[in-house]
Amino acid sequence: MKQSITVELLTFWKNWHFRLLLDLATKMKFCSPWKSTGASVTARRPDEELEMTRMAVQFELEDLNMRPDPEPLLTEMIHEAAYRENTVGLHRFCPPENIAKIDRAALHAYLRNYYTPDRMVLAGVGVEHERLVECARRHLLGLCPAWGSKGAVDVDRSVAQYTGGIVKLERDMSNASLGPTPIPELTHVMVGLESCSFLEEDFIPFAVLNMMMGGGGSFSAGGPGKGMFTRLYLNVLNRHHWMYNATSYHHSYEDTGLLCIHASADPRQVREMVEIITKEFILMGGAVDRVELERAKTQLSSMLMMNLESRPVIFEDVGRQVLATRSRKLPHELCALINNVTSEDIKRVASKMLRGKPAVAALGDLSDLPTYEHIQAALSSRDGRLPRTYRLFR
Repeated sequence: MKQSITVELLTFWKNWHFRLLLDLATKMKFCSPWKSTGASVTARRPDEELEMTRMAVQFELEDLNMRPDPEPLLTEMIHEAAYRENTVGLHRFCPPENIAKIDRAALHAYLRNYYTPDRMVLAGVGVEHERLVECARRHLLGLCPAWGSKGAVDVDRSVAQYTGGIVKLERDMSNASLGPTPIPELTHVMVGLESCSFLEEDFIPFAVLNMMMGGGGSFSAGGPGKGMFTRLYLNVLNRHHWMYNATSYHHSYEDTGLLCIHASADPRQVREMVEIITKEFILMGGAVDRVELERAKTQLSSMLMMNLESRPVIFEDVGRQVLATRSRKLPHELCALINNVTSEDIKRVASKMLRGKPAVAALGDLSDLPTYEHIQAALSSRDGRLPRTYRLFR
């Protein structure tokens, strides 16, 4: 980056008084490392810095394909299937062939288009408002960034278009173990349906529904807050010992949302596993027990309150809410919305969700994976069963 960039270090002292520490521009001018409380800043040539970053990205991509936990890759694939070639369905991880194409000009163009004042929020926790405003005026107003002061010219304002579909990746998962003890070869399938954006009123009922489904790995131990009484534990993992994972996820964005279930099992039992998951989706639109609903609402509220006991989480919550909705709902307001969710709300949002096309992502040995048409037919049926298939030869 340019030498004119000023690096500022902001810190919170034990008395939570906000203070601005040394300006590091003069230190960096002489390319000398600056060390204090474990921090280190060293000026490098732009070409050297870019090359080191490219190597880091290449390493992370290789690590992504080697790690035994498939959740990041499956999340990428389910979005690609649900939003085919648009918005959140585009690649989140950089394709290997594009690493060398990202240079200084590309980075500056991105920063110039998206790092603009109207897209930023300055948030602070444990600092007086007047002091934060004073620091912002002093250090942020009237400065010219390294990428120039030209206005944004190429901002993508596309709205997400849900398409549904399937993305499959055949891969040998038999050697995914990181140690001498082998990990069982598993096939991973994720099935999702469109939910709603976080700006809609149905966002809270979907959050409760996701908590009610819960789930996790078959190796998880019980304990407070582990969700051992959620549907995916009681109906799936406790009844089918051969399933290694059944977990519900809810991804919500400004203009769309996706509720999905990730399941893992031996490749020879993939078809049965998919049918179990489709049955659970159908049951979402059925009767909701009063006890399980209250348990899900209580667990969601307690998780919200426990997370907000941490200052970094409060800081992130303030910034994200203001950036997304131009305001912030306080914890007691969110808890009130959660408590107001009824069983009719759960049935309504689930029934609406089930009318859409599914998105499917599959990773591993997929020789016994049902076709997309069969999965769609199961989600459109009353009981969630896959259409029967008959083979003359096996």
